[in-house]
Amino acid sequence: MPVSVSGGSDDTATRVAPVRAERLIVFARFPEAGQAKTRLIAALGADRAARLQESLTRRTLETARRLGADRACDLEVRFSGGDIDRMSRLYGTQWRFVPQQGTGLGERLEQSVGAAIGEGAKRVLVIGTDCPEIEAATLAEAFDALKRCDLTFGPALDGGYYLIGLNQSRPEIFRGVDWGSDQVLRQSLERARQLRCKVQLLRPLSDVDYPEDLLACRRLPAEFSPILPKTRSGQLSVIVPTLNEARTIEPTLLPLMGRTDIEVIIADGGSVDETVSIARRMGCLVVPVRPGRGRQMNGGAAFASGEGLLFLHADTRLPADFEATIWSILNQGVAAGAFRLRIEDPRQAIRWIEWGANLRSRILQTPYGDQGLFMRAELFHQVGGYPHWPLMEDYELCRRIRRHGKIALANKSVSTSARRWNRLGICRTTVMNQFIVAAFHLGVSPERLARWYSSRKKRPCPKVRQTG
Repeated sequence: MPVSVSGGSDDTATRVAPVRAERLIVFARFPEAGQAKTRLIAALGADRAARLQESLTRRTLETARRLGADRACDLEVRFSGGDIDRMSRLYGTQWRFVPQQGTGLGERLEQSVGAAIGEGAKRVLVIGTDCPEIEAATLAEAFDALKRCDLTFGPALDGGYYLIGLNQSRPEIFRGVDWGSDQVLRQSLERARQLRCKVQLLRPLSDVDYPEDLLACRRLPAEFSPILPKTRSGQLSVIVPTLNEARTIEPTLLPLMGRTDIEVIIADGGSVDETVSIARRMGCLVVPVRPGRGRQMNGGAAFASGEGLLFLHADTRLPADFEATIWSILNQGVAAGAFRLRIEDPRQAIRWIEWGANLRSRILQTPYGDQGLFMRAELFHQVGGYPHWPLMEDYELCRRIRRHGKIALANKSVSTSARRWNRLGICRTTVMNQFIVAAFHLGVSPERLARWYSSRKKRPCPKVRQTG
C-alpha cells in the first residue's frame, strides 16, 4: 500500500492507508559520485555533482511534504541506483521507496503510472528532482487540472518536461519519444493529439542538467551555497564566452589579471584551439558549457562569486578605469549599465555605426552585447539570466532588466573588433541587424531568425578598401 503524505509538521510519520485518489510519484536517483548528474561532472567534479543531486532531491521531497500539509495524496519515490535501505538512511523512513523498473525512461514512466492507476489512483503526477523551482502550488495546480483534462505537462525550458500528469493509463504517451533530446515535449504533445487528449500546460520552468541551468540554484543560496559559490560583497566577476578565441583572448584578459577584487571566468563552448590553455595559464576559472552565447554566459555566471557581473566578449577591450566606472554607475541605483561602443576600424561609416549604437543605448537602453553589459548578480539571478536562444539573447535580457530599472550608458568606451562588420560588410550587417530586431518584434522566433541569419552569413561580401 502507498504512503500517505499528511500533516504539516516536521515529524511527518509513515502510515499505511487506503489508496487515495491522487498520487505523486517522484523519480529520483541515489547520489553516487560519478553516476549522478553526469552532465555536470566536467564543471563541478563528481563529488559536487553528487551533492547537488542530493540537495535537489531533498528540496523536491520538502515540496512534496508541503503539498501534503494542504492536500491528501499518496506519495512514492521511484529511484534508480542504491537500494531502499540506503535511500531511507539518506532521506528518511517517512517515504515509500520503490526501485524503478524498465530499461529506459519511457518504460519506467509507463510502468510507474500504470502501477499507480492499477492500484486505484485516479490522478497521477510524475516529477523528477531536477527542477528546484517547482512548488507545492504547482503540484496542486496540476492535480486540479486533471479534474477537467486528460493530461497535464510542466514544460521545461530545454524542450522536455519537469512534470506529467494523467488521469488514466496511457502507455502510448511514453512510446516513440526521443528521451534526452529537446523534442521530448513536442513529441509527447503530438502523441496526445493523436490520442485526442485534452491537455493543459503549466508554467515553463528550468531543469538542472547543464552548467547554464545552475542559475536556478543560485536563486536559492540557502540550499545550494555549500555546492555553488557564495556572493562576495565588492567582488566583480568578469564572464567571457569563448569559442576558438586563441588569437584574441590574451589582450582582453591581461588588464584583468592579478586583481584580488576581480575574478575572470571563461565560459568555453568547446574550443579546439589554445583558448582554454591560455585562459588557465593566465589564472582564469574555465567552465565548460554547451555552445551558444546565452548558455555560455549563464554557465559562467552560475560559478561567479562577484556581487557585480560584467559580460565581456573575447574581442572587446575595457577602458583603464572600468571597475571604478562600473561601481560608480551601479551605486547610483540603476538596474544595469554598459559602456559606449568604439569599433577598431578607421572608416567613416564605422563612426556612424558607433554613433547610432550609442544613441540607441542611451535612449532605448538596448546596448549591444559587445558593449560590456554589467549589473549586480542578485538582479541577474532574479530575471533568470540570458534566454537560451540562438539569437537576440542580449536584447531579451535588456528587456527583462528594464522592468527593474534603468540601463545606464557609461561615459567611457570599450574597444571591440570590427570582424563582424568586416565579415558581411557594413551595409549588409546594419540592414540585417535592423531587420532581425523588427522581425523579432513582429513575433518571428529567435530560432527562425538564427536560421535566416546563418544562411545570409554564408554569402560572400565584396571587399571594401580601408583608408586612413
